[in-house]
Amino acid sequence: ACATGGETALSMNCRIERTQTDEGLVITIRHPDGGFRRVLVVKDGRGVVPADGAEPAQVVLTGQNQIDVTIGSDRYRLPAVAKAATP
Repeated sequence: ACATGGETALSMNCRIERTQTDEGLVITIRHPDGGFRRVLVVKDGRGVVPADGAEPAQVVLTGQNQIDVTIGSDRYRLPAVAKAATP
């Protein structure tokens, strides 16, 4: 689900492509208007970071297995796997 260009309501109109790279899993989120964002899945508890370094990503856990990622005026709901805290 995504809300691009400052839209407030999430809709299922973005496409996701996954690519394994030397740095890790890169997710490309394609907008209906042709725009896109790339994020890198990181394993340090942040979830994802921008793969191109353009704008910072704000990541919020929104459910048991999902996160909301906001980059600029775009918001995405992505699946996520929460890691157990280590003692």
